[in-house]
Parts: sequence; C-alpha cells; structure tokens
Amino acid sequence: MEQSAYFTDLQLLAGLISLGIAYLVGKKLIFSRLISDKKCQHLVFGSAACMFILWMFRTGIYDGLSVHFLWLSALPLLLGFRWAIFSATLALLGVTLFGQESIQMLGVNFLLGILAPIALTYGFYSVTFHKLPRHIFIYIFLCAFIPGALTIGLKMLALSGYFYLDGLYTWQVIEDNYLILSTLMLFPEAMFNGMTITLLIIYKPEWVYTFYDKLYLDKK
Repeated sequence: MEQSAYFTDLQLLAGLISLGIAYLVGKKLIFSRLISDKKCQHLVFGSAACMFILWMFRTGIYDGLSVHFLWLSALPLLLGFRWAIFSATLALLGVTLFGQESIQMLGVNFLLGILAPIALTYGFYSVTFHKLPRHIFIYIFLCAFIPGALTIGLKMLALSGYFYLDGLYTWQVIEDNYLILSTLMLFPEAMFNGMTITLLIIYKPEWVYTFYDKLYLDKK
C-alpha cells in the first residue's frame, strides 16, 4: 500500500471523533498533578516511554499491517482509565512522529488501537470489582491476563475491518498477512500483561491505581 498524502473519509471521521473523545477525557484530568506529584509524573511518562519503545519493535510485510505487543491491559489497571488513555496517546504520537505510523492513521489508531483496548480492560475490571469476589487471583486473571488476550485480538480484528472497508487491502491480503497472526499473539500478550500486574502488586502495590490491599489481601 502506497502511503497517501491525503486523508480518506474514514480517516477524517476517525480523526474528528478522536479529537472529541480526547477533549472529553482531557477535561476530566487534573494536569496540575503532573507538575506537583512526582509519582504521577513518573508513572504517566514512564509508562508512555515504555510503550513507545515497545511499539517501535514490530513486524509486518505490508504498511499498516504490522504486529507488536500492546501492554494496554496492564496500563489502565496501573494508571486508571483517563490517565491510561493520556499516556498511551503520548506513545502513539511518538511512534507516529518517528514514522512507524502514518499521520493519516492517527485517529484510527487512537480509536481502535488505544481507546477500544483500554475501554475493554476497564470494563472487565469494573464488572469483576462489582460482581465477583474480590480475590487477588480474580484480579490478575480476569482484569489483566484474559483482557490482555482479548485486547490484542480486538485491535487486530477491528483494524482488519477498517483496512477492508476503506479499500486499502483485499480481505485475502489482510487475512493471510495480518489477521492470521492474531492467534499467535493472544497468549504472549496475556502473559505479558498478567506478569506485569503480578510483579507490580507484589513489589509496588502502591503504584497500581485499581489495586487495594484491604480489599484483595486482608482476611483472604
């Protein structure tokens, strides 16, 4: 696929929707914390830096049909929903600036590659927190491990649909060179996110925004 200098209709629509969502999310964030709270600075910008490095390492044959780890299930558990979106957006802007993603795909990547995976993970966390027993193994497996597999599957399936609907590739090319790789990524992504959260709640539980010692550990 040749990189076009123009935006398609779907890319423009995704860009406009992304701007609206980014505004709504940003309006609820207390940005003064990034100045006054050193812990917040380290977690938000440190997470963005880690994701930037992680997302720079990718593989793929066709432009856009590249595969890389996401780490977007551990992130909202670590930072919370809004700060996770902010941190991941910084990483996306970084990889776009360095040429790993095209500027035309910025809105699409935000919606399908950041917002959807983070929303799915936070949805899993909310349901398990309110509907299931608050047990550490439930937290690890149902909030990090399983969503880790589902988020990368969701992103790759959603992007496959986008590339097909926008006429950028035929479905055969997408299936043979991109979608088929999703089955290979499910377990490693799940393990990566599950191990991240496991190590954090063991060694640095105070860093994990959604983890509460009194609820998950006391009297267990």
